[in-house]
Amino acid sequence: MIQEGEFERLGGSSTISVDVRIIAATHRDLKQMVSIGEFREDLFYRLNVFPITLPPLRERGGDIAIIVKAFVDKFAKKMGKQIDNIPQKIMNELSQYAWPGNVRELENIIERAVILSNSNTLQLHDKLHGIKTTNSDTDLKPLADMEKAHITKVLKHTDWRISGEEGAATVLEMHPNTLRSRMSKLGIKRSNSSL
Repeated sequence: MIQEGEFERLGGSSTISVDVRIIAATHRDLKQMVSIGEFREDLFYRLNVFPITLPPLRERGGDIAIIVKAFVDKFAKKMGKQIDNIPQKIMNELSQYAWPGNVRELENIIERAVILSNSNTLQLHDKLHGIKTTNSDTDLKPLADMEKAHITKVLKHTDWRISGEEGAATVLEMHPNTLRSRMSKLGIKRSNSSL
């Protein structure tokens, strides 16, 4: 029995005592499986002494560069290659990908990249589709883009009215001429109509 640290060999008659700790890993939600009767409740509570939850790769953007470097080193050594340059463009692309296949998918992509790289610079041959939807440092935009999006949102909300009590300038707490100047600088125009 797990709890007592004892077991009997198959076909044996004597009990053997051991001092071991069982480490189990799964990607399944065992609590949910227990609640719907797909996993034994007693086994769940025997295994669930010290649970460690590891978030998926898409929620650990800061770890991607370290993991990529480790995989590049591992596969380059295995294949007798020397790859010591990982372009920032590739690292950005890898950091912005959603990683539905988690670390295993990243490992496979890096292995293919190492195989196909013909120089000391890593060349990414996979086309990654699916931008990360979680908030992270890679989702940050330049201030001008954020300002343009916010001003446009306020203008749409006010039906593109700039001045007056219900105008966008009042909502944004700025002078109407200042707002017009910002709109001109940011290239904000009402489509198919003049302001």
